[in-house]
Amino acid sequence: MNDRIHAAPCNPNATQEVKNVLRYLSELSGKGIITGQHTQTTVQKELRYIEEVTGKLPALCGFELLAYSPNINYEDASEDCLIEVEENKNTLAQAWDWVLNKHGLLTFTWHWFSPFGSRDKGFYTEHTTFDASRAVTEGTEEHTMLVADMDHMAELLKPFCEQQIPILWRPFHESEGEWFWWGAKGPKVALQLYRMMYERYTNHHGLNNLIWVWNSPLPEGYVGDDVCDIISLDTYPPKHTHTDLADEYHRLVQITPANKLTALGEIGVLPSIPRLSETHIPWVWYMTWSGDFGSTEEWTTKEELRRAYEHPFSVTLDTLPRLY
Repeated sequence: MNDRIHAAPCNPNATQEVKNVLRYLSELSGKGIITGQHTQTTVQKELRYIEEVTGKLPALCGFELLAYSPNINYEDASEDCLIEVEENKNTLAQAWDWVLNKHGLLTFTWHWFSPFGSRDKGFYTEHTTFDASRAVTEGTEEHTMLVADMDHMAELLKPFCEQQIPILWRPFHESEGEWFWWGAKGPKVALQLYRMMYERYTNHHGLNNLIWVWNSPLPEGYVGDDVCDIISLDTYPPKHTHTDLADEYHRLVQITPANKLTALGEIGVLPSIPRLSETHIPWVWYMTWSGDFGSTEEWTTKEELRRAYEHPFSVTLDTLPRLY
């Protein structure tokens, strides 16, 4: 299946490190899969758990940027929200440690507290009055504040660019649903938001270290081949259900006839690595979500975790080549 893959980045000014990663992923597609784990807090209990169980670390680590949202409404927030923000603060320090000392692959997730109008966990549609459909129109307050938030995050990403560190950048994730404000007005609004960010980050800020990952399986919401390097989806199968996710793959690739790399942006259980080694469904990485998904046996047993990390089809941190 990997004969359909083309490794050229969508950004013509992409760094050599971006080209290195995309070439490697293209060569890996259908022949192996990168192990990945999201970490929501600075404690990173998920990495500790994986290492204790398997003696290895994932090749890809995900970090959460929600606490870096510039417009969190602390005055009208639940205790649960305040705890989540507090535990997430300074995750960029862990991200720097990951890339500088471990040289693993890096991906960011941003549960973006809306630019204004939010209360509590303001990345959820139910907790904000922010109208994403107005944000795509220049001259509106929504547009002005949205761009200001984008610029705020761009400044945090620039040091990674200056150090030539490639980032698998997955903004506006799960826009097929209405649960986040960026998907609340429909997939076509979400794709406009994404294209705005691509233009701003690529042409205005020169963030040429970003590998652009689209995260939705809806054909009508696809952002376009010209602004996307990798297509992905998030899926949460039932507990202890380990498959090759073939149905999800075939659904995802319907969004474009182009030869895009494919990834499991988020997953609750591990895919079946032995099964993938037989069917060669070309997921280039999976990223298990944080909390109980990645640090207990509630969703994946220790035996299954060891089986995955010990399988020759898996790429773990110790077998990942130096790409930057």
